[in-house]
Amino acid sequence: MNKKWLNYAGLVLVAVIWGANFGISRLAMESFHPIVFSFLRFGVAIPFFFLILKLTEGSVGVPWRLVPKLMLIGLLGITLLEITVMYSIKYTTLANASLLNVAPWPIFVALFAPLFTRETITSRLVVGGVIAMIGVCFVILGGDEGFALSSDNMLGNAMAFGVSIIGALFNLSSVSLMKQYSALRVSTWTIVFGAIFMLPLTIGSWGQTDWQSLGTEQWLSIAYNVLICTVLAFVVWNACMFKVGATRSNFFRYAVPAAAVIAGYILFDERIAMLQIGGAALMAAGLVWISVERKKA
Repeated sequence: MNKKWLNYAGLVLVAVIWGANFGISRLAMESFHPIVFSFLRFGVAIPFFFLILKLTEGSVGVPWRLVPKLMLIGLLGITLLEITVMYSIKYTTLANASLLNVAPWPIFVALFAPLFTRETITSRLVVGGVIAMIGVCFVILGGDEGFALSSDNMLGNAMAFGVSIIGALFNLSSVSLMKQYSALRVSTWTIVFGAIFMLPLTIGSWGQTDWQSLGTEQWLSIAYNVLICTVLAFVVWNACMFKVGATRSNFFRYAVPAAAVIAGYILFDERIAMLQIGGAALMAAGLVWISVERKKA
């Protein structure tokens, strides 16, 4: 397998990891306050990032001139993004949040890309992206909830749509830094500043968790979020995104809802509809169509 397909495989792997985390986090939310859980995910991951960075690159620091930009990216892409995702789910249905979080994200990346990179939009990318987007809509809308247009969901819908904009800017700003620094170094310091900004928001929430009653299941969910969903996933995604390109790689986020549906089936015995199976196949076809495009010399 050449490096091109390793990069695409890495993107799919991370999408599956993030999709499975919907089910794992849902289980954890029964015991943890959401903001505390989010802070633990990133805060506990920091020592692991520094250790890996030291062992692989020999140093952990960044130039002081880079700190303001990393602080802004951390605030935008970790603190603000994670909190917006959490409250979008609170104020709208899971189907609405999933659709509005995921579907527009790659489109905004494509629209904003000229501001950060020199990536080009090809006809194959457009066709494959549209096919994959239709597929992911079938996956999400094929569930029991469907898409709800109630006025009660408008705030959550707006926040979920905002996630796509925030996430696109986060990805593109990270890619611009990876032209000078490794994906690991950028990921490390982005998460450091994101966790620092998130910490004050946890004040008053720690006491809402009964720490003594936490069992193996809850601690395993923390371990999965820290080691797999954050340390492994962020480094692999950023490294592969830099190689493949932000626009192309973000269409692979469409695999997240499909993985979430499978996780729901395994963990909560949720039904999988034929429309969702067809949507997953359509989404996979679109991603394969994107992947086989050859770069022009």
